[in-house]
Amino acid sequence: MAEARIVVVGAGVAGLTTTLLLARESKYQITVAAKHMPGVMANFKQTPCVAEFSIPDLCVIQDYDIEISEAGTEAAGWDKNTWPELENLAKNHPEAGVHFQGCFAFVRPTRVLLIHSETAIYHRAKDAHSPTGKYLAEKLKPEPWYKSVVPNRGVVFKRAKLEHISEAPKIHHSGYKADLVVNCTGLSALKLGGVRDENMMPIRGQTVLVRNEANVMCSSSGTDDGDEEICYLMQRAAGGGTLLGGSYQRGNWDSQLDPNLAIRIMKRAVELCPALTGGKGIEHLDIVRQGVGLRPHRHGGTRIEKERIGGVWTVHNYGHGGFGYQSSYGCARKAAEIVREALSPRASL
Repeated sequence: MAEARIVVVGAGVAGLTTTLLLARESKYQITVAAKHMPGVMANFKQTPCVAEFSIPDLCVIQDYDIEISEAGTEAAGWDKNTWPELENLAKNHPEAGVHFQGCFAFVRPTRVLLIHSETAIYHRAKDAHSPTGKYLAEKLKPEPWYKSVVPNRGVVFKRAKLEHISEAPKIHHSGYKADLVVNCTGLSALKLGGVRDENMMPIRGQTVLVRNEANVMCSSSGTDDGDEEICYLMQRAAGGGTLLGGSYQRGNWDSQLDPNLAIRIMKRAVELCPALTGGKGIEHLDIVRQGVGLRPHRHGGTRIEKERIGGVWTVHNYGHGGFGYQSSYGCARKAAEIVREALSPRASL
């Protein structure tokens, strides 16, 4: 059987993870087309400056609050199927920037300890200085990691900016039209021709990365500074400092830093975890940089389904909001199942 030609549009965590799972099957020729490659800072991407961490039993403390997948839902299944993969990375591949650490979640106003876990997995934010995104990209190359995962197979990356999803089949690296397209465009699905998903919207997040470490991760349910401001701190792997957040501003496209918000973020973090500065004020935080990112939120939840566009099957996998890492492998597995279904002889009847 001839290898099917696939174009994956988008090189964020959804696009890379879906590509990785498809490439493991050794029966596809895959082109990953994206405006921004892994490791590039881009405000409309969720991962450059925010992060999340997961704990067992489908309970996830996110960068804005506490998110618990509802039992029996597809989302719960995606999270559950992702955990073993992240656990494997944390145990066996420290270079991926994923690690175990204890975490605490407090409920206001009494500051009751809601969750305490010694087995949290933390996903280091995929930015230009982080290994996570580059790790996934390396697995899709012949050397060094990808060869050990899928021998003698490679994936071609191409920079491309699409105005319409129907352009995707024409940019396969073989020079021939692709048999299928996987749409992992995140927030760009709002304006991409042929998709134009009006359920998509940005949720702005702002963070401060500091060199201080407290060897703990904390989150609080809400703040005194309004519904769009949140409080968490997450220590990064391998001496990467601590990420402080944050905000959850629906419909806000502003990519510029808000200095007043940054001060409030730091004050809340030090109050929540005094050990961060040894009991001193925010003037004792050693700032590395600040960041703004737009979470690709979708009203109605993540979209994973197929449709014919221009006579070519398109499999959608986008709208993960602030939980792209949390559900990455689970969503990618579901998308890969739909790809196989769409490419089966029966699907063309």
